[in-house]
Amino acid sequence: MSSSALPLARTIIEGAFIATVDEAGSEFAVGHVVVDGNTIVAVGSGSSPQWARDGLTPDGVGATGGSSRASIRLVDGRGHLVTPGLINTHHHLYQWLTRGYAQDSILFDWLTSLYPLWARIDAELVEAGAMGAMAVAAKSGCSTVGDHHYVFPSGAGDILGGIVKAAGELGVRIHATRGSMDLGQSQGGLPPDFAVESIDAILAASGEAVERYHDAGRGAMAQIALAPCSPFSVTADLLRESAALGRSLGVRLHTHGSETVEEDAFCLAKFGKTPTQYLEDLDWLGSDVWMAHCVHLDDHAIGRFAATGTAVAHCPSSNARLAAGIARVPAMLDAGITVGLGVDGAASNESGQLGTEIRMAVLMNRLGAGADRMPGRTALRMATMGGAKTLGRDGELGSLEVGKLADLAVWKIDGVEHAGILDPVAALTLGAQPPLALLLVNGVAVVEDGQLARVDEAVVASAVARASTALALR
Repeated sequence: MSSSALPLARTIIEGAFIATVDEAGSEFAVGHVVVDGNTIVAVGSGSSPQWARDGLTPDGVGATGGSSRASIRLVDGRGHLVTPGLINTHHHLYQWLTRGYAQDSILFDWLTSLYPLWARIDAELVEAGAMGAMAVAAKSGCSTVGDHHYVFPSGAGDILGGIVKAAGELGVRIHATRGSMDLGQSQGGLPPDFAVESIDAILAASGEAVERYHDAGRGAMAQIALAPCSPFSVTADLLRESAALGRSLGVRLHTHGSETVEEDAFCLAKFGKTPTQYLEDLDWLGSDVWMAHCVHLDDHAIGRFAATGTAVAHCPSSNARLAAGIARVPAMLDAGITVGLGVDGAASNESGQLGTEIRMAVLMNRLGAGADRMPGRTALRMATMGGAKTLGRDGELGSLEVGKLADLAVWKIDGVEHAGILDPVAALTLGAQPPLALLLVNGVAVVEDGQLARVDEAVVASAVARASTALALR
């Protein structure tokens, strides 16, 4: 398989099981997907239309996008499952450099162990870590990466620029955030004072990040959100002013919320409110907001999230790794809350594979709510359309439909691990993660036959190893 930074005029996938994840949940046991450039132009049962194979438009009167028989790529989809590309709604890419630390700690202890190390990062190290983390995510079917970066040491260089650059080289979409912390230990916060910034510096840097890297247009490969870290690491003033700035700039807002019982206790002791009550008072609920974790939402909080359109990034593996608890995802979905999936920080989820979070979401939520309360297809929807809605991209991403962008994953399910399975979708949602035969992002191959198509994996791995060692020795 050959690849290029430019999409082919037309790609045709035939003979695969197609899970469109559209509103009706349409599936085709033997179906096709046709892509022109970066756009899906046909999806359905059986073979692709003759006009597609002839390099014509649907009305048959002429070629489209320069396509011809010579520029059509035909992909044999027999023995494969095709889904939309997966969408990661919460990550901390820089943490790829600090995997394996504080292995048996709860969140607060884990954070205090790692803050001193994270405060030594710079743009070069973060770029290497981000490339490694996103490479692993892409190999697990992830086409869009949502990152929450909140540590900006003085003199560290253009950290967000490094993240955006790495995503561009790899070929995935990036939803980066200009995160922040301004509540140090001397003011009653969790991070050490040397790891925080002033509000003025944060707001200025946030505006600059949006101006430099945010693309509000259709098909954007990079977007920026504003993301003060958490109620225990930022002040009320920063939360309030960041929300106002983000809305004035037309970008989304992101933070952590209700992740642990310790966070709930912190908010009750310091503010006399639950995290949700506190954040709502600071204008941090709304249809332009998504929050990570939300493990401990009570009935009132679920009601407020639903009423305001606030979305949730569910991170089951990290929640388990840190013993944070089981989020009430079925109750959230019943209430109408948009829920996406997230890997969370690589240092609290050493795997980094978004594809495996689908299965983890199914198993975790069945433990919490019952075997019939989290079907596999519900978890797949969270990883695709749920993620697209969480990031405000559901008009162009998240499902295989005509007119949507060509972000799709082709999974091999005829190998020894999955051959003969009754339901092809269950191969992904309940079985071991299937090998990824092809990942298209914006119509361009990012993964082919399980290997990264646009960067050298050995070079990426070597750079991660060097950066991890360099950081540990600082």
